[in-house]
Amino acid sequence: MVLDKGVKATLADQVVRLEGPKGKLECAVPKGFVVEIADGKMTVKRPDDSQQSRALHGLTRKLIANMAQGVSKGFTRVLEINGVGYRAEVKGNLINFALGYSHPIVYQLPPTVTAKVERQVIITLESPDRQLLGTVAAQIRALRPPEPYKGKGIKYAEEVIRRKAGKAAAGSSAG
Repeated sequence: MVLDKGVKATLADQVVRLEGPKGKLECAVPKGFVVEIADGKMTVKRPDDSQQSRALHGLTRKLIANMAQGVSKGFTRVLEINGVGYRAEVKGNLINFALGYSHPIVYQLPPTVTAKVERQVIITLESPDRQLLGTVAAQIRALRPPEPYKGKGIKYAEEVIRRKAGKAAAGSSAG
């Protein structure tokens, strides 16, 4: 894979470290694998052609590619809040949620993840670490998952909620 300008890569003790404008990330390389860094390119080579080595080769290559993209451009994830009275507010690295429970929910963001809230219902999460970003987005969604009857809850922006008919609609067609 080709590294963007401004991204520095180093390899020491089977650990690849990438540093760029968005931050620093590191990843351990499985035993036997060789990572070559030369002329702004990184190459991952596997020790043999076994099924395990081929699987780890693809995983390692993709993890390093995600790190390279993360430290140069970063990743974003957008969540939407649906429901009357449901809202979010960012204060530093805390997100305060009002999600219809009897109490407000305060979510602590990890240090490398930042959040912005638009119109109190659209949350944009940004981070150089794709795996951590996905975990944080899933944890926030789990605070109030979308329900199929009214569509209330927190969902990913690209997610489509399959709606179900309520008991009134189901009962009227039986007669």
